[in-house]
Amino acid sequence: MNHRLNRRDFLKLVSLLPIGFSTTRVLRMLDATDLAQGQPKNVIVILFDAFSGYDISSYGYARQTTPNIDRLVNRAVVYHNHFAGGNFTTPGTASLLTGVLPWTHRALNLNGKVAEPYVEKNIFGAFKGYYRIAYSHNGYANTFLRQFQNDLDELIPRESFYLESYDSFISTLFKNDDDIASISWIRSMKVSEEGSAYSLFLSHLYESLQDRKIENLKSLFPRGLPTVSFINPYLLETAVDAIKKRLTEIPQPFIGYFHFMPPHHPYRTSREFFNAFKDDGFKPIEKPIDNLAKKVNKDQPRVRTEYDEFILYCDREFGRLYSYLESSGLLENTWVILTSDHGEMFERGISGHGSNVLYQPVVRIPLMIFEPGQQTRRDIYEYTSAVDLLPTLTYLTGQKDPSWTEGDILPPYAKTDQSLDRTLYVVQAIDNPPNAPLAQASTVLVKENYKLHYYFGYPELSNGETVKLFDIKSDPEELVDLYSSNKGIVSELLNELKSKLTEVNKPYLQVV
Repeated sequence: MNHRLNRRDFLKLVSLLPIGFSTTRVLRMLDATDLAQGQPKNVIVILFDAFSGYDISSYGYARQTTPNIDRLVNRAVVYHNHFAGGNFTTPGTASLLTGVLPWTHRALNLNGKVAEPYVEKNIFGAFKGYYRIAYSHNGYANTFLRQFQNDLDELIPRESFYLESYDSFISTLFKNDDDIASISWIRSMKVSEEGSAYSLFLSHLYESLQDRKIENLKSLFPRGLPTVSFINPYLLETAVDAIKKRLTEIPQPFIGYFHFMPPHHPYRTSREFFNAFKDDGFKPIEKPIDNLAKKVNKDQPRVRTEYDEFILYCDREFGRLYSYLESSGLLENTWVILTSDHGEMFERGISGHGSNVLYQPVVRIPLMIFEPGQQTRRDIYEYTSAVDLLPTLTYLTGQKDPSWTEGDILPPYAKTDQSLDRTLYVVQAIDNPPNAPLAQASTVLVKENYKLHYYFGYPELSNGETVKLFDIKSDPEELVDLYSSNKGIVSELLNELKSKLTEVNKPYLQVV
C-alpha cells in the first residue's frame, strides 16, 4: 500500500502546525524529494487578451510587432491555424478552461458563467495533486476563476495588480456586479472624449484627485495608463514581476493560468513603443463593409496602429517573463503555453471584437507551446481549437484523461493523425439565453480548406440569416465568397452544421 503523503494532504497538514513553523522550508524539502523521484512537469499558461494571430509578426504580419516572441519561437511548437471558441472573452476563455465549446459550456453572454456540470470539469480540476494558481486582469475571465475556486489552491485577487487609484474600490465593493458598477462609475465620474459626464462637478474633482496619484507615471504612457473597464489603471510589468516572484515560492509541480489584459482596448502602449509604426507605409487590404457592422469605424488605420504598438508592450513583457523562467531554472521543468481568448478586427467597418462576425482576425489566435528542453522550432498547419489545449496538457503531464472534453490531443503529440476529416466550430451567441436553444447566433464550421459562416436570428439580415463560404487556404483574407459557385459544398457543410446545432439544442428544448 502506498503511504506517500501527497502535496495537497501535506498543505492541509501544515495548516495545523504551530505558528512560526517554517512552512516554506518544509515545502522546499518536499520539492527536493519530488525532484529526486522524477517530479512531474509544471505548466504555465500565459494568455494575452484580444491577441490576434493576424497582427503577430511571428505569423507573417508585415509589421514586426513581436520581436521577442519571433526569437523565442525558434524553441517552440507554433500553431498557425488555431481557432478560439468564440469572439469575446466569455465564450473564448470558458472554452479554453473547460475544453468544450460555448454551445456546451453555455457561457454565452457578457460575464456569463459556465453551466453547473463544468464548475467541476475544468483545467484546474484535471490537475489534482498539482499546486493550482490563477490570476486575471479581466473581470469576465475572473468570473470563471471564482466559479472554479474549489479547484484552485490560490486565486490571486484581481485588484492585487492594479495601480492604487480611487477607482479600485468599485471593483472591490461590487465584485459580483463589476461590469454594471464600472459602467455607472464611468458615466458619473469620467469625462468623455466629447467633454461630457453625468456629473461635471464630481468628474472634474475626481480627475484632479486621480491625477495626483498617478502623476509620476503619466509621462511613461503618452496615450494614458492602461486600464481595465476604463477605470482600473495597471502596469503589465507589475503583474509580471509579482508572478515571477510567486512562481519561485509555490510548491512544485504547479499549474498556473495567467490572463493579462493587454493588448485589449484601450490600446495604451508605453513610451518605448509610442509611434513605433507611425507613417511606416503599412497598408492593410481593403475589404467591404459587413452587414453586421454595428457602427462603422472610419478611423481604422490609426486604431490598428495603436493596437499594434500595444502588442509590442505585451511582447516585451513576455520576453522578460521567459528570460526569468530560463535564468531561474524553472524552464527546465515547465511547459509554457502562449495563447489568447480571441482576436481583434480592424476591417469591414469593424474595430475590436464587439460584433457578431467571425472573420479570421477575430477568431484565429496564437498558440505556441514551449516544451522543457526544446531547442528547435516546429510549425503546425493543421486546424486546431482552443478546446484542444486541456486534453493535450493532461496527456503531456500524465494526468487522467478528461473524458468530457470536445477537443483532441494536439499534433505533434497525438499518437495518430486526428486532423483527417476533422470539423472545428466557433460559436458566438451573446444575446441568446444560456438555458434556451440557440435562436440567434453566429457560427463557423471549419473543415479541410473550407470555412462556412452561418449566422441566424439577426433582424438586420435578409431572411434573418446569412451563409458564406471561403477557401481559407487559398483565400486567407476571406475576400471571395464561394456561396454561389459551390452550392454542393455549401449544402453539405451547412447540413453538417445544422445537424450539430440540432444536437446541442436538444437538451434545451421545452418538453410539450
